[in-house]
Amino acid sequence: MGDWASTHKLWEKWASNNIGSSGEPLKAALLLNYDPTGPSRLLSVIAEQEGIKLKAVDLLPFLDFVKRKNWQMEFFSLGQNQYLVTSIHEHWFCARCVNTSKPGGEGVIVMQTGSFLLVAMYEGSLGSAPQAMVAVDHLAWQMSRRTH
Repeated sequence: MGDWASTHKLWEKWASNNIGSSGEPLKAALLLNYDPTGPSRLLSVIAEQEGIKLKAVDLLPFLDFVKRKNWQMEFFSLGQNQYLVTSIHEHWFCARCVNTSKPGGEGVIVMQTGSFLLVAMYEGSLGSAPQAMVAVDHLAWQMSRRTH
């Protein structure tokens, strides 16, 4: 992604419309710098975050999990929550929280788009996943348009 200013602006608009408030599909999201084939970066691991406050060091085990691609055999953690992958697709996967205190449950969608990983967290049953996926897919589509 060549133009960081436009990516940041895109993120800000998307996050304000999709994260945090009641009735919005996502409770939190992270945009992580991620390119396993590229050279080491001097950039921060966390490009953007909304609705959650994590440090780069907190995400290193998660990034190792993603790189290993042994997704159906391991759990991964984001913050205090542990997740188990439930669905794998070409450029994304879904997982459910196994230690949630929320009665409706919690889930996460992880999608690679360009040199970023988009990590979107939602509350609710599996029925909430489609709404979350629409929001994630919309940002990924907008980001991919910027690179072409």
